[in-house]
Amino acid sequence: MNTLLEKTDNFVADLYKKKLSENCIYHNYTHTKRVFKSTKEIIDNSTISEEEKEVLLLTALLHDTGYSEGFENHEEKSVRIASDFLANQKADKRLIDQVAALIMATKMNHTPTNPLENIIKDADSSHLAKDYFKETSEFLRQEFRLTHVKNYSKSQWLKANINFLQNLHEFHTPYAIKNWEPKKQKHLSQIIKEQKALKKENKAKKLKKLVKQESPEKGIQTAFRVTLRNHLKLSDIADTKANILLSVNAIIISLALSSLIPKLDNPSNTYLIIPTGIFLFFSVTSMILSVLATRPNVTTGEFTQKEVKEKKVNLLFFGNFHKMPFNNYKTAMHELMENKDYIYDTMIKDLYFLGKVLHKKYKILRITYTVFMIGIIISVVSFVIAFNTLEN
Repeated sequence: MNTLLEKTDNFVADLYKKKLSENCIYHNYTHTKRVFKSTKEIIDNSTISEEEKEVLLLTALLHDTGYSEGFENHEEKSVRIASDFLANQKADKRLIDQVAALIMATKMNHTPTNPLENIIKDADSSHLAKDYFKETSEFLRQEFRLTHVKNYSKSQWLKANINFLQNLHEFHTPYAIKNWEPKKQKHLSQIIKEQKALKKENKAKKLKKLVKQESPEKGIQTAFRVTLRNHLKLSDIADTKANILLSVNAIIISLALSSLIPKLDNPSNTYLIIPTGIFLFFSVTSMILSVLATRPNVTTGEFTQKEVKEKKVNLLFFGNFHKMPFNNYKTAMHELMENKDYIYDTMIKDLYFLGKVLHKKYKILRITYTVFMIGIIISVVSFVIAFNTLEN
């Protein structure tokens, strides 16, 4: 590197260190050195003079110095900074003008008009064909966001990159066309694949969101399921309680029949007749009530087509269809399944009548336990009175 290039390199590094915004995470010294390296790569594979080589390398170092003063019109700012620096270095005016012209040629919408402009344009966009393309692309997106140029979403950025690579960008030098264009196309293919994957992912997210939006219906189904399960458990508990009373009273009656009844034939035990009768009466009454609490209702087991159309029959309860032909029941169930409101109405009806049955069971059970408790107390009191009367 000649003396002027070394001084320019040091000047740019120092300028960026002192004045470049921290938000410039793409247009910084690293990018400048990469453009410088790519410029040399094309120069080494081109036929140009030493003077032209120096102009190109100086341009590569100075082309983005305007970013140290802001984003707007940074090329014009870069020209001014480069011209002032080169003038201070006693550079030839012709060289300064050439550098200035090449800096302006790096504008995005500029179409190169000569071989030097072709080289600097290709070098400035060489990252499109480099292994660090994905990294630099993300840095550029974040730089746009940080500097309030534009806040691209990932999807928007992929779309913008695809449009840029397909429609807006082209390499101009023979070396870049031969060596960099294939790599650029490879990156384009990768971006397109990434875009497709992102669309698929977004579609899945939308579907998931849609399922979440339908969660109230799911919640309704869960509520039905839990409530029906609780009702059935309560029904089982009621049946268990009734069975306990049946078993206890059966044991009591068995003991009474085997121990007390045979003694009543003896005239001396006549005082036990009334207490024993009371005891047996309440035990038998408790047993009868327990049976009533668990006794199933007999239903017709049939329904008419009219009842199905008017949604008056609960097809989910076996008692309403156990006598029906299978084909009739199948047709009715298909009609039920095609109507969501009919299903919910049927489940509501099932819940309601199951609740009515539970209410009846627990009401009889409460009476049964009350009768059993009162019966035990009265029986014990009557036996005590009978024994006291005998002693007196």
